[in-house]
Amino acid sequence: MSELANREVKPPRRDSEPLRGMGLQTLHEALGNDWQVIDEHHLEKDYKFRNFQEALDFTNKVGALAEAVDHHPEICLTWGRVKITLWTHSIGGLSEADFVLAAKTDRLINS
Repeated sequence: MSELANREVKPPRRDSEPLRGMGLQTLHEALGNDWQVIDEHHLEKDYKFRNFQEALDFTNKVGALAEAVDHHPEICLTWGRVKITLWTHSIGGLSEADFVLAAKTDRLINS
């Protein structure tokens, strides 16, 4: 499990620049677990489940986590699948908070 999951989700200041280059690559490597960086703008990951109920249960856990840390992903729920998309809207791209929330989301699979 990524050590990122142990960090606090801290949104960046609104005048911060989105992550790019080596800073982005370093956090992506630390995250691992099949997360994709799309156009240096957002993170995406598909989670697969045996049925709709398991996917819905996971979606509800992600929603509760997002509310608790006040950082909200885009969640697409379909039968047996949940797609999570993350970015920091206030800066128009990726921040450390997105990687931390992604790692915490991965940790929900085993909870």
